[in-house]
Amino acid sequence: MRIVLGTPPESNDGKFSFASMVYEWALVQVGAIVGCIIALVFILLDVFYLNNKLQGNSKATLLRFLIISIIAVIVGITHYILEKVIDVI
Repeated sequence: MRIVLGTPPESNDGKFSFASMVYEWALVQVGAIVGCIIALVFILLDVFYLNNKLQGNSKATLLRFLIISIIAVIVGITHYILEKVIDVI
């Protein structure tokens, strides 16, 4: 999320300046929303598809980790395109 928001604003008031608080709030809000989207997509995929396909597979945990990583990359790229390139968000 720091890639999307950029570096924190510099202020001479220290850690508790208004700009710093807004930056941290935006970081938490955007991170929570994107994280919830990733979790929802993974849980739906896991419940409806992966449970049946991975029964008895010894590498099921590794495959689930790989799939959640791919979902995170896809959601991250989609968020970046919608926010920075198309300017929808």
